[in-house]
Amino acid sequence: MTLLLLYKFGFEVGRFISLEKLIEKSKESYYETLWASSQGWHEGQHDLLPWLEYFLGIILAAYREFEERVGNISSYKGSKGERIKEAINHFNAEFTISDIERVCPDISRPTVYRVLKELKDQGLITPVEIGRKARWRKL
Repeated sequence: MTLLLLYKFGFEVGRFISLEKLIEKSKESYYETLWASSQGWHEGQHDLLPWLEYFLGIILAAYREFEERVGNISSYKGSKGERIKEAINHFNAEFTISDIERVCPDISRPTVYRVLKELKDQGLITPVEIGRKARWRKL
């Protein structure tokens, strides 16, 4: 049903990129946002914003993946650190190193780590979860 509505309003990325696969990759966040959005539902005081931000993030990730696949990324302007910072600024919710790597596929993981550390030291981002499934959030 979601794909049908997206198609109806001109968002056809779902024809080329599996939104279901992207949601499956982030199913923990999916269920957390569903839970957060449904709190107070019976009283009519629920907040759809967490789910909406998550869903728009999925759509954005799908368009970025599509762009990578067809090679329409016009140019890489600026230093690698600046490009990583710009990518992070475009994330609406939590993000992972893999999310950054999808947007900046030519930048090495050590460079991503270095920029994340700089941003953390500057108080611009904070880790939500550390370790193998590390997630970050903008402050």
